[in-house]
Amino acid sequence: MFSSKNYSQFAGVDTLMDEIDRATVVEPTEVPPDVITMNSTIRFVDDTNGSEFKLTLVYPDEAGTPETISIAAPVGSALLGLSVGQSIMWQVPGGRELSLRVLEVIRQPEAMGEYHR
Repeated sequence: MFSSKNYSQFAGVDTLMDEIDRATVVEPTEVPPDVITMNSTIRFVDDTNGSEFKLTLVYPDEAGTPETISIAAPVGSALLGLSVGQSIMWQVPGGRELSLRVLEVIRQPEAMGEYHR
């Protein structure tokens, strides 16, 4: 389970906690299969330039390997809870804005019967 106390040294934790505070919490068995949850592998596109990405949303201590993104990274926390077809606008350092749209949830633990809280 994620705790801000355990990950307080990571940038983006405050933003993540804000996202969690705004979230609608449901039981793991009630999560629709097209919603991004922890350890979901997703495919999304940056609609500003057409670049596609396939990443797995992981806890900070599991990040750093290819094709992973940390939940403590600002864009990681922004993707959490989005569903297929939803978009987010994201400003990167330097002021450039991205428009990230979820194309597919390739693997979601809850859809596979892996329920964790």
